[in-house]
Amino acid sequence: MNTRTRARTRSLMRPAFLHGIALFLITLAFFLPSKPAFSQAEPARRPDVPYVPTPQPVVDKMLDLAKVKKGDVLYDLGCGDGRIVITAAKERGARGVGIDLNPQRISEAEANAKQAGVTDRVKFMEGDLFKANFADATVVTLYLLPDVNQRLRPQLWKQLKVGTRVVSHDFDMGAEWPPEKVEKVGNKTIYFWTITEANKRAAT
Repeated sequence: MNTRTRARTRSLMRPAFLHGIALFLITLAFFLPSKPAFSQAEPARRPDVPYVPTPQPVVDKMLDLAKVKKGDVLYDLGCGDGRIVITAAKERGARGVGIDLNPQRISEAEANAKQAGVTDRVKFMEGDLFKANFADATVVTLYLLPDVNQRLRPQLWKQLKVGTRVVSHDFDMGAEWPPEKVEKVGNKTIYFWTITEANKRAAT
């Protein structure tokens, strides 16, 4: 094979070689694991409660019971996917903050807030409820467990202003703080309290 023939052969083979490389890279990209939609980081410590979303009818009733309105600042302690905070912002005009120990839940909540168009009125923070500052809340919502509620109770009394409304899905605060109202939504129970001067004195 003379020099001209070899050069022509190499010229003809180059596109096929490049096509093969491109096909290989596309195939490799297809089989590589894709980037996860939400954070896969582990919580700083084991969460106090398992993640169980609050059904939307219960969310609506909680906000009704607390009379959430424009001007309120709602904190959801253990916010999960952010639905209570987002509903309060979108449907009631409130501002809201969600706190959760699990970074994956925070990622989901932020994505849900963006989809709902309320990112200018809500904020989600990864953090420990027992180390959180929620003193500027006018409404606090909870879906935790009885022992967690009772551990959190002194912190609520100490931090929250008189008149702040507290609403809990399914679990009360123990005999030391009986609810002012109790409502049912199907087989779900919602408890309501208001922070009083007596609560503040008990916290000192």
